[in-house]
Amino acid sequence: MAIETSIPSEYYDDNYIPGTTNILTGQQNELNSITSTKSIKRDKNGLVLIPQPTDSPNDPLNWSNVRKYWNYFLLIFYTALTAATSNDAGATQDSLNERYGISYDAMNTGAGVLFASIGVAAYLLSPAPDLYGRKIAYLLCLLVGLVGCIWFAVSRRTSDTIWSQLFVGSSEAAAESLVLLSITDLFFQNQLGFHMFLYIFSTSVGTFLGPLIAGYIAHYQSFRWVGWWGAIICGATLVIFIFFYEETSFERYLYAKVYDSTSIDGDYDVTNDKDIIVKEDDDKKSTIDTKIYNEAEPHQHPVSSNRELADIKTNEMFNIDPETKEEKPRPYYKSIALITPASFLVGTGFKQYLKRLWLYLKVFRFEIVVWSGLMWGFQDVLLSFYLTTEETIFYDPPYNYSDFGVANLNIATLVGSIIGCFLAGYVSDYYVSWIAKRNGGLYEPEYRLYLLFITLILSPAGLIMFGVGSDKQWSPVCIYAGLAFVGFGFGSVGELALSYTVDCYPEITIISMVIVALINNLLACVFTFVCSLWLDASGTTNTYIALAVIEFALIALIIPLIYYGKRIRQKSKKNYIELIELLNGLK
Repeated sequence: MAIETSIPSEYYDDNYIPGTTNILTGQQNELNSITSTKSIKRDKNGLVLIPQPTDSPNDPLNWSNVRKYWNYFLLIFYTALTAATSNDAGATQDSLNERYGISYDAMNTGAGVLFASIGVAAYLLSPAPDLYGRKIAYLLCLLVGLVGCIWFAVSRRTSDTIWSQLFVGSSEAAAESLVLLSITDLFFQNQLGFHMFLYIFSTSVGTFLGPLIAGYIAHYQSFRWVGWWGAIICGATLVIFIFFYEETSFERYLYAKVYDSTSIDGDYDVTNDKDIIVKEDDDKKSTIDTKIYNEAEPHQHPVSSNRELADIKTNEMFNIDPETKEEKPRPYYKSIALITPASFLVGTGFKQYLKRLWLYLKVFRFEIVVWSGLMWGFQDVLLSFYLTTEETIFYDPPYNYSDFGVANLNIATLVGSIIGCFLAGYVSDYYVSWIAKRNGGLYEPEYRLYLLFITLILSPAGLIMFGVGSDKQWSPVCIYAGLAFVGFGFGSVGELALSYTVDCYPEITIISMVIVALINNLLACVFTFVCSLWLDASGTTNTYIALAVIEFALIALIIPLIYYGKRIRQKSKKNYIELIELLNGLK
């Protein structure tokens, strides 16, 4: 037998469709079912745990809740922090203009640079988690964020305000791509909706409260303290991550257990020589029949079992106790190591890094990933428009809002976003499980999309209520409600678009999120420059009507996706498996 890839044999079945899973049997093939599932691990409700946890104490899925949620909290805090620092520069525009003559157009250019840097940095950083572990990427992002905040705090020239945003934007790169991968390291598929709700919620908190808090800081302490406070918090978070954030990367395929669909007596076997045989002994304890490979086979990975131990090198890789023959938990100093090299890393991994950068561009062939990027990206486009409208309309008569009054408008958007995140995350987990159970356990990613029919109505309506209402001086209640509806769209669209993509292509989560982040932020970058020109040329009312129509059309794409999404996934099967094989071939 040979272990060359982490791809289960059923992926090569003619009936296999990426994303289709039976939550009652664990099969990823809707036409086959497992007739004996003794060794399959389930939750308290009887649902199959996906992915299946190993017996290793170092598997993040087996960590205690305290350990899981501490690391998860750090990820959520990092996401909120970088979202806040990336959106707080607008609160300093007036001060920079008055003191140094830095134009609003220059600050707008800085915003464009920020968006572009998020997407490009996410792409350039994307191979690092596979090769060197997740932690080093977070540390690098926090470090460049610290530099960017300090640079912004001492800004005196136009170039300072623009190029500091390059660093501040790069600090958010891991938040937009890697955090979701780390969340999937820690939690099972049926838990992702709730935890992605908190992820989008943290993004919303940073995005909408960041400018509000920065406005108060600029008013009471001066605009420079916006940068200094960002630097202080980034620096403190960097130290906490160094000493208290644990590495979550885990090469699960080295422990993979594959079940034969024809087994009926508890002895699970496979015929594909790429897989590992899993049997159940007389004491009903799972053991793994394995083979240790010598170093002459560079693309094959050593696997250890409780029955057979190889040489010292293999024991060290799996942290096997030579006396008890059991795998031990990693020492704390190893779990917080700055770099955790992959078992397949060759030298420094430079050539592997470059190959992956090229390979990841193949994800643009996946229509669902591109759709997700456009959906999430357009929410950032809308953010540019309504923030610009708030700054250009509400300071003047008849509104005459103060800096605080304008900043407080974001509270309505935040409230709407929280409700949207809750519906698309926490509620959707129960909803899709209920639908799957009614369908014999068969889960399709498209089940989540039905919840966007609510957003299809509320988000475009909110754009008209806010945009046209602001221009025509409608009731403040209508304007605030409109912002809440727009925030609802931000939260629900972001949550469901990302969840749908992860559900469709779970084996390439990091790559998918990188491409989504690239599309998202490059789209936002373009519209940063277009926003003011469009509002000036068409007027506020006509612009927001057009935006509402575009938003409606984009969200309405869920209708063909509900009907044809499965066919699209089936059509992408060849490219999906090829991509996984290529990734494993580079190892």
